[in-house]
Amino acid sequence: MPGKVLVTGISSFTGPYLSEKLGALGYEVVGLSNNHIELSNALVLPGNLLDADGLRQSVNELRPDFVIHLAAITFVPHGDITEMYMTNVVGTRNLLQALADSETSPEKVILASSANVYGNTVERELPESTAFSPANDYAASKVAMEFMAGIWLDRLPISIARPFNYTGVGQAEKFLIPKIVSHFQQKKSVIELGNIDVVRDFSDVRFVADAYAELLQNAEVGEAYNLCSGEGHSLKNLIKSMNEIAGYEIEVTVNPAFVRENEVRRLVGSNDKLLGLCPGLSPIDMHDTLAWMFESKP
Repeated sequence: MPGKVLVTGISSFTGPYLSEKLGALGYEVVGLSNNHIELSNALVLPGNLLDADGLRQSVNELRPDFVIHLAAITFVPHGDITEMYMTNVVGTRNLLQALADSETSPEKVILASSANVYGNTVERELPESTAFSPANDYAASKVAMEFMAGIWLDRLPISIARPFNYTGVGQAEKFLIPKIVSHFQQKKSVIELGNIDVVRDFSDVRFVADAYAELLQNAEVGEAYNLCSGEGHSLKNLIKSMNEIAGYEIEVTVNPAFVRENEVRRLVGSNDKLLGLCPGLSPIDMHDTLAWMFESKP
């Protein structure tokens, strides 16, 4: 099945892991990115989702067999709300328009959405059928993106991936888990956090890259798939794991400035649909992920 895969946002946290995985499977990987990055296993070209003409030209030149669309603004408290909606919704539409207008239609298009579309809900483990209930602008932009993508299903073979929280080596320290790990690497005695009672479904970025590669081969058109471990972790438990890994206990204080409005208290997914489609996938234990991150060079 290998062919040419276009990965948008290849310079993102996930992009290099996905590029390495696809290359190992025999795919030719080409990427579009706003940021300069050099990858040994991929050709990376400059690209801006809001440059519709440039995007169309790139797609016509590259003629990808498959597309994995990662490019987006993914940081929930991103300051520029207009930029978030423009990139996540209009930018995705520009990509779909370019693909639909191309002389050669791709065999599969995987769009990265987010588990944040589910918002706050009473369900313990959220299946893909869970009703949308976005609690912030980032989530709302992804809901809008999914609905917008639906009108292209008669022209493009689109499937949706809804990743829950995930982490790993290389993720920016503005995100929670890298911040925690960094404090332990620096042997700091105190860490300031927001609401430590929230529960999240954390996965390892390597598992997520594997999942995208599997979806490229197996995803059904028009279907959505949770990318998650199926296990919830509270921040208290993550800190406890890091205490064990680092060999000392850190003091946790709650900084009200870090407590977000409209915080989603619990976000844990069901991965039954994903693992049923891709039985070879295996989530990585979060303790192992934290140890991998801690042992990496700061």
